[in-house]
Amino acid sequence: MSVTLNSLHWIYLIFILIIVGVMIKKRDTTLTCIIGIFILGLVATSSISEAVLGVFNSMVYAITELLGTILIISIIYGMSKVLESTGINEFMILPFTRFIKTPTLAYWIIGIFMMVISWFFWPSPSVALIGAVLLPVAIKAGLPAIGVAMAMNLFGHGIALSSDFIIQGAPKLTADAAGLPVGEVISASIPLVATMGIVTTVSAFIFLKKDMKNGKLKIDKKDVGMTLYSNEDGTKGEIVKSILSKRAKKIFSICIPILFVLDVIIMIKANLQGGNATALVGGTSIFILILISMFTYKDKGLEQITEFLIKGFKFGFEVFGPVIPIAAFFYMGDMGFVSVFGEVLPVNSTGLVNDLGLALAQAVPLNAGIGSVTLTAVGAITGLDGSGFSGISLAGSVARLFATAIGRGAATLTALGQVAAIWVGGGTLVPWALIPAAGICGVSPFDLARRNLKPVVIGLIVTTIVSMILI
Repeated sequence: MSVTLNSLHWIYLIFILIIVGVMIKKRDTTLTCIIGIFILGLVATSSISEAVLGVFNSMVYAITELLGTILIISIIYGMSKVLESTGINEFMILPFTRFIKTPTLAYWIIGIFMMVISWFFWPSPSVALIGAVLLPVAIKAGLPAIGVAMAMNLFGHGIALSSDFIIQGAPKLTADAAGLPVGEVISASIPLVATMGIVTTVSAFIFLKKDMKNGKLKIDKKDVGMTLYSNEDGTKGEIVKSILSKRAKKIFSICIPILFVLDVIIMIKANLQGGNATALVGGTSIFILILISMFTYKDKGLEQITEFLIKGFKFGFEVFGPVIPIAAFFYMGDMGFVSVFGEVLPVNSTGLVNDLGLALAQAVPLNAGIGSVTLTAVGAITGLDGSGFSGISLAGSVARLFATAIGRGAATLTALGQVAAIWVGGGTLVPWALIPAAGICGVSPFDLARRNLKPVVIGLIVTTIVSMILI
């Protein structure tokens, strides 16, 4: 299938480059994204009023798409504030402190634990399950919150999601598009996933330790997020902690993990994945918040439930505030453009991002080396919409074309496109896809994206070279 690029594609590409440049300069991208949406709307509709409407409607679209993530972060934060104010969290983390004694152990234990859980339930609900409990343990061991976020992010949204060995959503999409059996794509992906995972996580750890040694990264209560925030009046926390007996705190500290383990069992039995799995964790967190609030505050429990939820929602929207404009712009690269501005894309278009990826694949000569580089580029470009999954079917189709021309390597090229798309768009580089890990750890998703950039790029380069050897 061929597609003709028009002015909308080039405008979108130019603004992607501008936004990347602004992010590298460590400046906010809100104005750049809004201008980009406005110009896209103006060119698409030839109407200033429609372009102005599009700026607002694009943000509505982005909020709608992100609402589930906003809610889970807000509710988990509210629940964690209850646990913190009552002192229950201190009892919950005691068993883990026996193993996580150093920043190094904290990084690798949290990362590997996150990867294993994410293989079964995908990363977003796994972040909620793991982060609220292990973050304070890691911080106590000396690992900054940004290090915890990197570990959960790279192992979960990177290794686990790009391989997807258990649920097999990603390899099914790419395999179908490439006309291959799912098992063949999974087998071909193992060396690539291993290479990408090892190179990226080790590189990230080296850079992290270097910055910690040089004093560039320090544990600061202002930056740690929900686990170390003090109560507003400075004393209320200690007063509330004294209300619950030691025995009550122990009982709650045992019951809460049991409830989340039951969630895991329900996910397995009912085959809950993605949004449904996240909703189960969120609903459980709400009931934990209610139960502890009523038990602790007695006759004032009703008001405290509302207060903790308000704190959660405040935190959630503070975290998402800077992200919504950039998410709105990049959603315009997918079929969100049609939702906001109507049927104005070229015939046969599947979205601006996918069109650019397909055009790139059609414009380059075909051999093993060029094929690998191009599949990595196509995967990375299609991942810019922030889902990681919307473009992997295109990556599978392009891999099939390239393998036919080269005469070999269909499964390897397909797996490479899948790995590149999901590592970029599934949650390690695109800021709003980083929000689950960043929000739980109370760090900026933009800071997390900048920290991930160098290790992920190094990983993609090495993985691409390995794929050339395997084809």
